[in-house]
Amino acid sequence: MQCVEIAEPGDPEVLRLAERERPAPGPGEVLIAVAAAGVNRPDIMQRRGLYPPPPGASDLPGLEVAGRIEALGEGVSSWRVGDAVCALTNGGGYAQFVSAPAAQCLPVPAGWSFEDAAGLPETCFTVWTNVFDRAGLRAGERLLVHGGSSGIGVTAIQMAAALGAEVYATAGSTEKCAACERLGARRAVNYREEDFVEVLKEATEGAGMDVILDMVGGDYVNRNIALAAVEGRIVNIAFQQGFEVTVNFVPVLMKRLSLMASTLRPQSTAAKGAMAAALREQVWPLLEAGYFRPVVAARYPLAEAAEAHRLMESSRHIGKIILQVPAAA
Repeated sequence: MQCVEIAEPGDPEVLRLAERERPAPGPGEVLIAVAAAGVNRPDIMQRRGLYPPPPGASDLPGLEVAGRIEALGEGVSSWRVGDAVCALTNGGGYAQFVSAPAAQCLPVPAGWSFEDAAGLPETCFTVWTNVFDRAGLRAGERLLVHGGSSGIGVTAIQMAAALGAEVYATAGSTEKCAACERLGARRAVNYREEDFVEVLKEATEGAGMDVILDMVGGDYVNRNIALAAVEGRIVNIAFQQGFEVTVNFVPVLMKRLSLMASTLRPQSTAAKGAMAAALREQVWPLLEAGYFRPVVAARYPLAEAAEAHRLMESSRHIGKIILQVPAAA
């Protein structure tokens, strides 16, 4: 099968097209003939040598795919060969075939193409578990999404708005802010031109945010604390500006805030399976009813994965970046 390997840690040029034997599905797994794969920040970090695959996972990049089930591993009864699925993989998605736990697969929503559906798993699993499961966002509460024009951001805005939250966002340009507002954000703040703490305190008449989803870290940590509402919940899923920061815990105490953080890939198959079940029950009906729409910034052939990585690193895109995977001969 064709696949994209990381020749060595480094810049996008280290991604190379290669040939490998197709994997075999293990117990509880399915083999997927991949039609499209999503590109995510963890892929960039893995390529740079900063995010190694967990033990037993494929060394190939790629954490989300869409395609048809080619074969079933021992004990799998929830899917059939030929089913159209999108899946959260444990790695190996930049390939014509990938094995994935059956519990981490979801049906391609009615009316969605494989390319659009390939951008769902990583973002939906991440947003659901952090914003709704861990932070407990409820209808009527206020959510701030940093990086609102990213793949995670456009999913968080649409999912939260569809489930009844009042959504706000930050982004780095007028164009990106406008996109966030079209997707359902009540107000998007251009962080390059405005102080999001000041603007959003004024927009909420001083109440602040009930939940804040942050992937920036660094000096955003204390700014998030300043903006959080009483009993607010702040959840970090990345720290692009740095992991270390001095925190003033007085407002954390006085406002009874909850600070939390998580990453998706190291979690168990059982945990990810529970996320998939919740998504299928709570979110997939919204997708099929049209409350969500795919936001795809760019599509590249598998052989041009390096170009896809360059676009992601430039941060010029709005939404997801997708790799188109050719059918095996």
